[in-house]
Amino acid sequence: MEQVDIKVGDIIESKKGHPCGGHEWEILRVGVDFKMKCTTCGHMIMIERPKALKMIKKVKHL
Repeated sequence: MEQVDIKVGDIIESKKGHPCGGHEWEILRVGVDFKMKCTTCGHMIMIERPKALKMIKKVKHL
């Protein structure tokens, strides 16, 4: 697996879309779990690190 440098504040594009239609998520917390917020509807989720790394298509560093 490719090493990805993800920091708080980064915007990631997911492979699969959120039910609201958005594909971009803002990273709010990084650790064992990732806390992310959908940039379209504002919904927040906590997701395990391995699952989050699988869903990432592109990272937009800010």
